[in-house]
Amino acid sequence: MATVAFLFLALLGVFGPALSDKHSLYYIYTSLSKNVQLPGIYDFTAMGLLDDREIDYYNSKDQMKIPKQDWMREKMQSDYWDKGTQSRKSKEQWFKVNVDILMQRMRHNHSDLHVLQWRHGCEIDDTNGKITFLSGIDEYSYDGSEFLSFDDENMRWVAPVPAAEPTKRKWDDVAILNQYTKGYLEKECVDWLTKFMEYGQESLRNQSSPEVHVLAKKSSSSPGKLTLTCLATGFYPKDVKLCVRKFRTSLPEHLLTSSGIRPNEDGTYQLRKSVDVEEEDTAGYDCYVNHASLKEPVIKQWDGTCRDSSGSMGLIIGAAVGGLVLLVAVVGLLVFLKKRGIIGEF
Repeated sequence: MATVAFLFLALLGVFGPALSDKHSLYYIYTSLSKNVQLPGIYDFTAMGLLDDREIDYYNSKDQMKIPKQDWMREKMQSDYWDKGTQSRKSKEQWFKVNVDILMQRMRHNHSDLHVLQWRHGCEIDDTNGKITFLSGIDEYSYDGSEFLSFDDENMRWVAPVPAAEPTKRKWDDVAILNQYTKGYLEKECVDWLTKFMEYGQESLRNQSSPEVHVLAKKSSSSPGKLTLTCLATGFYPKDVKLCVRKFRTSLPEHLLTSSGIRPNEDGTYQLRKSVDVEEEDTAGYDCYVNHASLKEPVIKQWDGTCRDSSGSMGLIIGAAVGGLVLLVAVVGLLVFLKKRGIIGEF
């Protein structure tokens, strides 16, 4: 009976699901077709991100790969940075060549600004100390649109636009390239990720608990209804469980509008979910949040009141949007390029 009771409570959302311990390592390269002459924006930049925290950085002005975390500076030897600098310089030249190739293929002129980017990396699960490979990403984008991506499972390139077909055919004809790409994503990237996790374990352990808010205002799209919003903000790491509940039962996700997990300016994250409810239906709603930093889930009950929440909500959301805009300005829409420059031109 105890087991049945536990399962019943779990279905009602009384207990939150166990949160997995996910970690990621990504590298993002960005190349502009011309100098925009804006402070902090360079012709070419490259950065490494461990669990969404910047660990190294390179730009075309300084032309030096540098650590962005104290533990990276302390743990990685000087030859790591020397070799990394040479690698970044090689990629910078590779990008310049291929930006021109794609501009010609797209029939774009040099008077307009065009952007070529590449993101590659991997994600693992480290639950209970067991490392499990979850996914690998190797993606390119041109001017903010997906251009080419690697299908790790089937070991082939995917071209979502006709302009990428020549590159897909060219790269798929080089079997060793696809074998190398799959090997990097599933083995070499995971090795680096676990090594960096070990080196930066104290920093990565610094968890931040979410602040939970529940607010309601008049619906802008449905007369006679209220928009009820649950917001969790200020949490790290970014893996979080947020449910909007009615009488302790989670509402189906397809009824909710979600912001997705967004970065705050201080390196933490926020997530917002909303649902429209009838004005007279104000009883029994709450926000349920579970996070690795919490000893037990946070449950914030809605008191049924409706107020103009645009001011307070705007301040909370603004911090995340500011960080997101900065990320997009520097990284674009995660428009991505290929690893190590071992491949030929597009």
